[in-house]
Order: sequence, then C-alpha cells, then structure tokens
Amino acid sequence: MTTELYLDDSYLTMCETTIIAVEGNKVQLSGTVFYPAGGGQDSDTGMLMQLGEQVEVLRVKKEAGTIIHYVEEPHKLALGPVTAAIDWDRRSGLMKHHTLLHVLAAVCHRSYNSLCTGNQIYPDKARIDLTGISELSREAIDRLIQKTNEELLENHEVTVRTVPRRDAEQLSGAIKTVVNLIPETVQEVRLVKIGDIDEQACGGTHVKETGIIGQFILEKMKNKGKGVTRLEVRAI
Repeated sequence: MTTELYLDDSYLTMCETTIIAVEGNKVQLSGTVFYPAGGGQDSDTGMLMQLGEQVEVLRVKKEAGTIIHYVEEPHKLALGPVTAAIDWDRRSGLMKHHTLLHVLAAVCHRSYNSLCTGNQIYPDKARIDLTGISELSREAIDRLIQKTNEELLENHEVTVRTVPRRDAEQLSGAIKTVVNLIPETVQEVRLVKIGDIDEQACGGTHVKETGIIGQFILEKMKNKGKGVTRLEVRAI
C-alpha cells in the first residue's frame, strides 16, 4: 500500500520514494506526494526523477484502492529509488479552491441549512451543488458570497485530525458529510476543521489559513432541479 504523504502535509511538494511497480504507463510508488483525483478534487501532476531522467506524471488515480501514477514515458523508469515532485502552482490552486468550497458550504449551511450534494475542484475554479438556496434571489446569493468573503478574510486556521470511525459518527450532526456513506472498511476518518465555522470528513488538500485564499467571485449560478443549485466560483 502506498503511503499518502499529502494527508499529513498538503505543503509537501517533493519526496524520496521507491518505484514498486511499472505496468504500461502506470507506476506505483511506496509513498507519494501526489494527490489522486477524488472527492471532487482534480489530481496533481508533476515529475518523477530517476538516474538523470525526468518523466512527467500526467494524472493520478486510485484504482481498486491502489494509487496509480500515469506517466508519459514509462520506459525511462525502473524499479527502485526515485524522486517525486508535484506541480506546486497547480496544487496551490486546488488547495485554495477546495478550502473555499468548505467555507462557502459552511456559510450556506449556517444561513439556510444547506447541504453539499456534489462539487468539482480545479486549480483555477470550482463548482458546488447546494440544497436549500434554489428559491433565493441573486441579491440574496450575493449576500452569501459577501459573508463568505468576510469569513475568508478572518483568516481562520485550517487543521486536520484523524479520529476513529465510531467517534466521527457521533459528530455527524456537526459534520455535513454523512460518515455512513464512507465505506465500512474505513475505520479512521480524517476531519478538516476551519476555525470554529466548519468541520468536515475530507481527504483533500487545504491551505493553512483562509486568508491565503483572498477573495472569490461567483461566475455562474444554475438551478439543477430537485432543490439543488450549482454555484461556479473562482478565487481572485
């Protein structure tokens, strides 16, 4: 099993690791700084460096529980020690937009008891689907955006902790992510806490403080039906 180093430190950009398998253009590492696509967050990209060769990592996925690094030139790699490095600019954008969605969802939940039903996070933008706001005017939505920007500027600290599943289930009233949807095989739940405004079960990468995000704008709002509204946002 690959050690997921990004879970402990979202700011870790490079690691010394080992190639344990190469099959076609798919590479497995003993440990990785690369975040695999999941939870709505797009994957990291970057490089693997070995014996003077540099091989581009195009995308990263979890397949049957195994983290797979898809590379451009697998023939340049061999089993053994390797340096793995992510594209930091891309990761930074993903972190900002992921944390932004947490804060936005928290503000909407506090104001209208909204719940997140889906999201997608890219380095330069993100979208989130929320319940409970489909009947709001654009002016009311704009007030939510303003409140969220005010919360970002409060520079809330973002912290991570891992708790036993049974403890997380007891917190389900405060954590909008339904822990019961997490596979039963997962007995340790990672929680991301933003100041005193939000705590979620989440496996993604996040900034250290909300002030790093700065401000954001609402680029598009769309009614998805069944009481769900999609907000497309971008940090600026």
